[in-house]
Amino acid sequence: MSSQYQSVLNSISHFSVHSPNKAALQGRATETLTYVELAVSIELVTYRLNKALVKVLGLAMDNSPAWAIADLAAMELNLPVVPLPYFFSAEQTIHAIDDAGINVVLSDQPILFKQMLDECGKKILQEKQYLIEDKIITEFTLDTKNIHDLPKDTAKITYTSGTTGKPKGVCLDLLTLNRVALSLLDATKAMPTDRHLSILPLSTLLENIAGLYVPLLAGATAILMPSAQVGLSGATGLNIAAMMEALSASRATTTVLTPELLNALVSAIETGYTKPPYLRFVAVGGASVSPQLLNRAAAIDLPVYEGYGLSECASVVALNTPASRKIGSVGKPLPHVTIKFGGYDEILVKGACLLGYVGDVSNEQTTQYFPTGDIGHLDEDGYLYITARKKNQFITSFGRNVAPEWVERELTMSPFIAQAAVFGEAKPWNVAIIVPAKNATPAEIDIAIANINQSLPDYARVSQWILAGVPFTPQNNQLTANGRLRRIAIWQQYQERIDEIYKGKSYAVL
Repeated sequence: MSSQYQSVLNSISHFSVHSPNKAALQGRATETLTYVELAVSIELVTYRLNKALVKVLGLAMDNSPAWAIADLAAMELNLPVVPLPYFFSAEQTIHAIDDAGINVVLSDQPILFKQMLDECGKKILQEKQYLIEDKIITEFTLDTKNIHDLPKDTAKITYTSGTTGKPKGVCLDLLTLNRVALSLLDATKAMPTDRHLSILPLSTLLENIAGLYVPLLAGATAILMPSAQVGLSGATGLNIAAMMEALSASRATTTVLTPELLNALVSAIETGYTKPPYLRFVAVGGASVSPQLLNRAAAIDLPVYEGYGLSECASVVALNTPASRKIGSVGKPLPHVTIKFGGYDEILVKGACLLGYVGDVSNEQTTQYFPTGDIGHLDEDGYLYITARKKNQFITSFGRNVAPEWVERELTMSPFIAQAAVFGEAKPWNVAIIVPAKNATPAEIDIAIANINQSLPDYARVSQWILAGVPFTPQNNQLTANGRLRRIAIWQQYQERIDEIYKGKSYAVL
């Protein structure tokens, strides 16, 4: 067995002997598993999963102790695991299933999942149900063949939130995941008295590592409640009252937030909500964080620490901590990584990198510096700063990756839209600048966008649009000679109008 899962599973084994009655996982109010109960549950699920049958395991489940137990059982069996986020579109989910060769899926929403499989023509060979703790899980065996080989030692395949309609699967091994978890264990000073509340889905790599592996390595308690119970729905829906209640009632000491969730938390406290009394470490990442927001958090004595990472580097690369913190930076690189800079000051990372993407059978990436696509620098004190993105991809304030070319392509397939430019960096929703087709009316464009949005995951949808004053052309410097958008020029032309839209439809605290 690889050292990564020896570390996590041996920690569970250790605490099941030395702290047998300590809570390891907590779900709904009545659902708590001690460390000894967790060890037994993992063993039971390893018996249920037929290792001879399962080639790649998909987890299409909401946050719960059952999700964690299934993940840990797969670790015990050395099965590659692919988390399938519920905020993915049906197209993206089916792509991940086919791309990674997932032949067994565990789901806690079997009716919806089966309907999606049927609509996409995916053949179900077998389905059976069983309990994982108090949750009924349906195991689907699918008629899926590996269309790609996986790099050797692949333990987890994480599909990003969608840089295109068909995102790549990032293949990671156990040793790399463990290396990051141990760095975070030390950086956050995780301890047995911690109670980590997972607000982000466990299907995101950051929460999987920071919200499950780190607490278990520390002998702490991971609180894994359904997304609705902590206030989340889809990729962008938030009930702030539910989130505040969950943070306080769970007595959470640590949590991980995206910038948008942090903004909601800070705004709620500023407008009268009681600050969750036990928080000692709130990590924020997934997208750039405004220094103004961090200063607002500091003003209400909220212990917020910004970090930086990416799936290809097994999540966290750098992190501010109580001992080393500088607002405006993303913190100091964690000890497991080495950073250098390439052309245009692109950040290159070595020390915890992907084995490759699904379909890439070479393991060369683990011994090379990975080009992040982010531009930055280290200051004289060793703090890392992110100053720009090399690619056009932007990240919403909910931490979702969006390739604007993808959305623009969908928009311009409409007969009513001639050109489109989409923006949404560090914002909760996206705005499009629309050049209408000849004789198209605003009402027709509204209907077209509404129809296109139905085929997109919610984080990629266009919530508001602006009528362009003139078409994008090389003559006004808004188009290259070969027809590509000059985004900076378009942004500069429409920035004031875009800012006014965001002000007019600002985030509301519920």
